[in-house]
Amino acid sequence: MLQNFLCYTCKEYVEDLAKVPKAFLQEANVRLIVIGQSSYHHIKTFCSLTGYTHEMYVDPQREIYKIFGMKRGEGNNVSVRSPHVKSNMLLGSIKSVWRAMTGPAFDFQGDPAQQGGTLILGPGNEVHFLHLDKNRLDHVPINTVLQLAGVKPVNFTSKPQIIDI
Repeated sequence: MLQNFLCYTCKEYVEDLAKVPKAFLQEANVRLIVIGQSSYHHIKTFCSLTGYTHEMYVDPQREIYKIFGMKRGEGNNVSVRSPHVKSNMLLGSIKSVWRAMTGPAFDFQGDPAQQGGTLILGPGNEVHFLHLDKNRLDHVPINTVLQLAGVKPVNFTSKPQIIDI
């Protein structure tokens, strides 16, 4: 679940989620779903911007966020750094504001203080894993989530891999 669609850290995290092959998910019988807290009008633009082609939904009233106890505001521990965030805070913030100002509908696309999180659910309503983000950089590494869900890991670096034979 995303903080909001304008958040640069969320955008960069979803850019990496977009790299998870559908075949990996199908092989493990897993669905990858992103939930944002703004209007559905922003989904198409955000998916186009990030290259994300998996399922995406919105919760403008943040009911799901409340049910799982996702916090508002930044926690004190900002030393935690998502491996999926490439921009520094200044540049990323400037990009977020620019996207808000130049977007088709100028709004902040949700509560900027709302934190997101990561869940592994199902089958049914059983929660197998829950991580509540403490701040905008506190994302669970995607390969950790994939491993917990039984999905093959993905190489998120552009560096060539060396395989010992």
